[in-house]
Amino acid sequence: MKNKLNILIVVIILFSCNKNKELVQKKLIVEKPKKEVIYQVFTRLFGNTNTTNKPWGTIEENGVGKFSDFTDKALKEIKDLGVTYIWYTGVPHHCVIRDYTQYGISNDDPDVVKGRAGSPYAVKDYYNVNPDLADNPEKRLEEFKALIQRSHQAGLKVIIDIVPNHVARNYKSISNPEGIESFGDSDNNTLVYDVNNNFYYIPGEHFKVPEPLNDYKPLGGEKHRLSDNKFEEFPAKWTGNGSSSSQPHFYDWYETVKVNYGVDPYGNKSFAELPQEFENEDYTKHYQFWQGKTVPDSWIKFKDIALYWLNFGVDGFRYDMAEMVPVEFWSYMNSHIKMKTPNAFLLAEVYNPDLYRDYIKKGKMDYLYDKVQLYDTIKHVMQGHGKTDHIPPIQEYLKDIEHHMLHFLENHDEQRIASPEFAGSAEKGKPAMVVSATISTSPTMIYFGQEVGELGKEDAGFGKPSRTSIFDYIGVPAHQRWMNIKAFDGGQSTNEEKELRDFYKRLLNFTIKSSALTENYQDIHLYNRQHTKNYNDKLLSFVRWSDDEKLVIISNFDAENGYNFHLKLPNEIVSKWELHDGSYNTLDALYHQFSSNLIVENGVGSVHIKINPLESFILKLN
Repeated sequence: MKNKLNILIVVIILFSCNKNKELVQKKLIVEKPKKEVIYQVFTRLFGNTNTTNKPWGTIEENGVGKFSDFTDKALKEIKDLGVTYIWYTGVPHHCVIRDYTQYGISNDDPDVVKGRAGSPYAVKDYYNVNPDLADNPEKRLEEFKALIQRSHQAGLKVIIDIVPNHVARNYKSISNPEGIESFGDSDNNTLVYDVNNNFYYIPGEHFKVPEPLNDYKPLGGEKHRLSDNKFEEFPAKWTGNGSSSSQPHFYDWYETVKVNYGVDPYGNKSFAELPQEFENEDYTKHYQFWQGKTVPDSWIKFKDIALYWLNFGVDGFRYDMAEMVPVEFWSYMNSHIKMKTPNAFLLAEVYNPDLYRDYIKKGKMDYLYDKVQLYDTIKHVMQGHGKTDHIPPIQEYLKDIEHHMLHFLENHDEQRIASPEFAGSAEKGKPAMVVSATISTSPTMIYFGQEVGELGKEDAGFGKPSRTSIFDYIGVPAHQRWMNIKAFDGGQSTNEEKELRDFYKRLLNFTIKSSALTENYQDIHLYNRQHTKNYNDKLLSFVRWSDDEKLVIISNFDAENGYNFHLKLPNEIVSKWELHDGSYNTLDALYHQFSSNLIVENGVGSVHIKINPLESFILKLN
């Protein structure tokens, strides 16, 4: 009996060990790093099928997209493109000109609203959503919650904007949870600054609408009862970009007011600073640091806003102009977010490379825009006056934080690739997209319409050509052809648009499945510039590898010339890949049509490349 019991115990232990091993293995599979792909969609424009595109057109004239336009079919097509996150831009309730007073929403003044549809970065109520986007504005929150649920069911995680540096000049939430005040409700506006004021004031002065430039008239000159070159605000507040004039300049962010984070007008901080070398601590230590400390009221308000939306179901945030807000606030804000939702996706707009490491390490950001370095450099190459030689040094400079630098070629602030002001051709985006999506472990972002070569040529009213307007009611023609009256099947797309979307689909799906793109990178471009004939600064090459995947990536940015050469792999790479002298087959992972043998002789590799204008290869070593 004792022997049988011992055998039973051993069996139970072995079973338990095997089950634990299975759980560990499953956990390892789940947690294995992978590339993320973010699809930024301007929510108001996505589902609009109206093609009128009258400058300054109304909703009735030009149409508007709705939450409900993101059907199961639409979301499936976005997911199948190779997307893991969808960023719904313009969701928080911002100022609009349309009258929604029957729903208890106050009217907005055209003198302090940009466009007819309004800027998504002049938020009026952080606890609700843009009524334009709802089929029934009274049920707009319920409709957005249903969209989040549909997105999750489609396998997509959801990001929305938080704009911490500024709010609409007439901010007033009618949706605050019980016990939460609107920004400015308890401010002492007789003072320029107080640590717990939400705004900065200009005591004794009335706000004055900016002097218009270039014959600008609100709503294109259309008569409106509130458009009288006046907006009542006393005392005047500082403008969003930091202007302390009671009459800001027309090019100031006059539709917004700057939020006070406890930094006085002279730059002195009225809050605790992080201890030296605290950038090496994780978010739990940052959270603990702020416990029991008094922080400015604006910090608490934005923290509450973020937690509200996490509870609502969103999976992360894109922070507008994050570098205009002190890094200590981000330590406080993001550590609170991560304590609640450790996997929350936190993306910030920071344009000063000298601040990157502070906002990642001290501010606990997951990702920052890689604009000033990689995007700007690639744009110059695409335009024909930049050199690919400048790209490898960028990766070297960022190698300790490369995973945190999100890559993109388009977003709502930037020109469309196909616009004459950028590259004049969506085809010129192909080699750039391959490089952007494969050169690092960081996430890739594309902007809706980019995958079908949107031109952005509409004169929408406030918004002008080269960028798809974020201020107006407008249709997006190439995207509308793919949308095909909400069939979302490309039924009206041109052959060129279909081919371009197929390219994006192939590339993005490869990136999210590749193990090599989550691990090692090494430049071989500069080596080949020295050692390879017929290899120039219109070409770019690098290698990526993991234990089970080895890639040689080569892109040709030249729109006119193809090249024929033998690409070299230096001894260092051959050694790391543990290759012996001999021949190894490679096959292009994008289209599976180009193959070439990698020949290793005396420890140096060489692969014959014949590449067409604007062509790229992701050569996978078999």
